[in-house]
This record gives sequence, structure tokens and C-alpha cells, in this order.
Amino acid sequence: MNTMIKKVQKITSKGQITLPILWRNKFKASQILLKTKGDVIEISSINLDNFKQSDYTVFDALRDNKGKGLKAIDLLKILRKIDN
Repeated sequence: MNTMIKKVQKITSKGQITLPILWRNKFKASQILLKTKGDVIEISSINLDNFKQSDYTVFDALRDNKGKGLKAIDLLKILRKIDN
């Protein structure tokens, strides 16, 4: 049986979230895939070795935003742009 677990998670002033330790241990992922569906952001564990790199935009805040991080609203804008 696949039980859905829901958790309200705070977004920091820097736009960061923390995935609960139980989730990190369960999925053992060092990277995640973010997708938007309308106004919903879907987060999935991912192993990029199993995907063609050209199919996804890989964002690295240190590399792509000079280490400044990214506000959640800006991430959502990027994801919506990718979807279109």
C-alpha cells in the first residue's frame, strides 16, 4: 500500500527548504527533480545517471547563481519557463 505523507515545510528567507531526515533516508537521493503542474511544485528523487542530461535543466546555485542561492518564487518562475 502506498501511503501519502504530507508535511508543511517552512521556506527560509533565502528561499531554502529542508527535506525531513526520514525522507532523505528513504529516498537516498543526492539530487531531486522539480516539476510544476499548474500551481503545484512536484519534488521527486532522481538519479541523473539514469536520464539523458539533455532532457533536464540541472541547476546548481553555487555555479549558476554565484553562491547566492535562489528565492522560491524565482525557482518557480524558472520551472514555469522550462515548462513552456
